[in-house]
Amino acid sequence: MNRTFLPRSRRLVPVVAVAAAAALTLAGCSSSSGGKKAEEEAAGASAGKADTPRMTIAMVTHAPSGDTFWDTIRKGAEAAAAKDNVKLIYSNDETAGDQANLVQNAIDQKVDGIAVTLAKPDALKDVVAKAEKAGIPVVGLNAGLSVWKEQGLLSFFGQDEAVSGQALGTKINGTGAKHALCVIQAQGDVNLEERCAGVKKTFGGKTDILYVNGTDMPSVKSTITAKLKQDSSIDEVVTLGAPVALTAVQSVSEAGSKAKVATFDLNKDLVSAIEKGTIQFAVDQQPYLQGYLAVDSLWLYKTNGNFSGGGEQPVLTGPAFVDKSNVEAVAQFAAKGTR
Repeated sequence: MNRTFLPRSRRLVPVVAVAAAAALTLAGCSSSSGGKKAEEEAAGASAGKADTPRMTIAMVTHAPSGDTFWDTIRKGAEAAAAKDNVKLIYSNDETAGDQANLVQNAIDQKVDGIAVTLAKPDALKDVVAKAEKAGIPVVGLNAGLSVWKEQGLLSFFGQDEAVSGQALGTKINGTGAKHALCVIQAQGDVNLEERCAGVKKTFGGKTDILYVNGTDMPSVKSTITAKLKQDSSIDEVVTLGAPVALTAVQSVSEAGSKAKVATFDLNKDLVSAIEKGTIQFAVDQQPYLQGYLAVDSLWLYKTNGNFSGGGEQPVLTGPAFVDKSNVEAVAQFAAKGTR
C-alpha cells in the first residue's frame, strides 16, 4: 500500500487539548463544511485557529438520522475542524453498504483524511483498504475497536464495549436486580451486541436479549411493553441508547412493571431523567470527545506526523457512570448538547 506511515515503534503519542463545549445547529443526514462558518457557530469551542494550510477531512458514520448521540459526535468534530482550519465533510448512513459508498465518495473527492465508524467492519474492509492505498490516512471512532489495527487505521477513539457492558452488569448486581432485559436497537451492530454480552457475563442474575427497531420508537415502546407484561419477573431494563431508555421508562409505566431502567449513553433529556430518578444511571463514552479527537488526530498526523495512542493502543473515552452522585456536574454540558 502507498502509505507514508512511520514504523509503529517510532509513533508518538500527541497531547491533545480538548475544546470546551459548543452549541452548534446540525443538519440531518447530509454533508456540511467546517472552516470559518463552523468557527463562528462554535462559540467558545476553541481557543484559537490553526494557521496551517487548509485541508479537507471526511467523517463517515453509521448513525441513524435524528439520533442525538450522533449529533454530539458531530459537534465535537465540527469544533475541532473550526480550530484546525479544516473543511469537514460529514455524512452518515446506518446501512453498511451505503456507508461504504460514502467512504468511496470521500476517496473520489481526494480528501486529506477520513474518520470512520466500523459497526459492521467486514462491509467497510475493502473500501478502507482503498483509502489507505490511495494514501489517505484513516482513523476509527466509536465502533470497530477490535479491528482497527487489523484494518490498518492510524488510531481509534472510543470505548471497549465489552468492558463497558461488564461494568454495567457489575453495577446492577449492587441494585438487587435478579432478571435483566437488555434491549438491542440494531441487530448485528457489533458495539451493541458486545454491550449486552458484557452485561450477561458479569450480571449475577438472568439476562434476556430483546431486539427492537430503533428507528421506530412507537414500535420500540410496544415491544418492550409487551415483553414486560409477558414476564413480570423482569426487574431491570438495560437499554443501549438514550432515546430507547426514555421510551423504556414509558413502557415500564404502561406495563405496570416495577422494573428499573439503566442505559448506555446520554443526552439532555436522559440527564434530566437521572436527576428525577426515573432512570438509575447511564454509561457515558463521551461522544463529543470521540468526534473532536478523530478530526484533531488527522490534523496532527498531517501537520506533525503524530499518532494518537502511538498507533498501538486505542484512545479510550469511556466508560464512566453518570448517576445522581455526579449528574449535576454533567447537566450544564448536556444542556448544550455536548455531553
